[in-house]
Amino acid sequence: MGRDPNSDLAGSGGERATHRPDLICLSHLRWGFVFQRPQHLLTRCAKGRRVFFVEEPVDGVDSPRLDIQETASGVHVVVPQLPSGLDEPQSHALQQQLLDEMILKHAVEDHLLWFYTPMALPFTRHLRPRAVVYDCMDELSAFAGAPPALREREVELMRRASLVLTGGLSLYEAKKDRHPNIHPFPSSVDVAHFARAREKGSEPADQANIPGPRLGFFGVIDERMDVDLLAAVARARPDFQIVMLGPVVKIDPADLPRLPNIHYLGKKTYDELPLYLAGWDVALMPFARNESTRFISPTKTPEYLAAGKPVVSTSIRDVVRTYGELGLAKIADAPGDFIAAVDACLAEENGPGHEQQRRARLARVDSFLAETSWDETWKRIEALMDTETRAASPEGEGN
Repeated sequence: MGRDPNSDLAGSGGERATHRPDLICLSHLRWGFVFQRPQHLLTRCAKGRRVFFVEEPVDGVDSPRLDIQETASGVHVVVPQLPSGLDEPQSHALQQQLLDEMILKHAVEDHLLWFYTPMALPFTRHLRPRAVVYDCMDELSAFAGAPPALREREVELMRRASLVLTGGLSLYEAKKDRHPNIHPFPSSVDVAHFARAREKGSEPADQANIPGPRLGFFGVIDERMDVDLLAAVARARPDFQIVMLGPVVKIDPADLPRLPNIHYLGKKTYDELPLYLAGWDVALMPFARNESTRFISPTKTPEYLAAGKPVVSTSIRDVVRTYGELGLAKIADAPGDFIAAVDACLAEENGPGHEQQRRARLARVDSFLAETSWDETWKRIEALMDTETRAASPEGEGN
């Protein structure tokens, strides 16, 4: 259990385990939504410094306040609670006031700012961090419902940032000329966590009665999903049972294909995912090819591989060149080609000599994954951060 959220989070500076500056993260994503890149990085960050993860506000209260809860990993999740009906300047003014109160109450003096969203700039410009980090994990301006001001504010954030990280190689290539200190950090993986799926255990109750062969997907189900491809595959092959795990956001659930062999099982926790993966025959990434997927580097790719599953994906650029070209994932776009790729995976897993083929495939996978881990990724990022904090005075902004 975490400490009382109303207590002094870490006492005096002399009581801290390290002398690294605190980190205040501004995020458009909720901490408890899906366990992905921010959670992987910042839980590791919290082992060496205080981390405050500030979410977008929730409205509907009479008086503005901050709800702060400490997670088991030590990250302090901060949720601004605001009255309804505020315009943008009023919302920003209250968020700034609440943030300042948090900083004062919890004695946040020497600190870093870590941005996932440029839209947090209006209520953080007055702060004087040791350094500013922009972890650009997606091209947010290409997503459905993106605020019109996002592009302009990203230009400002790029100017202010001391260090810029990107969530994939394509995103790095698109932005590398916009900042002198920008580094690609593609998706990594906790191999041991997902390798649990290589040993079959008890089936989750909502998947146990679904026959095989099972083709599975986990992740956010949104405008990046190629629903037409999903429907075409399911219609053409009623013997395929397609398991879809994850929340549906930003699209109408009624627009998803509803067929007897597509099973929407909802959001699952990070700890539950290996239990579901263990019962799949093939893991899928049926992403659409549009502006919202142009720069994505799906974290689920190495997670599927660590689970020991063959992977079939549409031609997402970072998947093609990182995994497809090495033979670690099959790439197909048209329904017929996608089905053929799935059939090839099933034949390799169940056909003559399949045990030998599976061992050879897993050996290639394990050799590749040995080069990456979230622990190693965080060590490299923190080394870059430490360089910036040493170079900047506490009063500066890292520029």
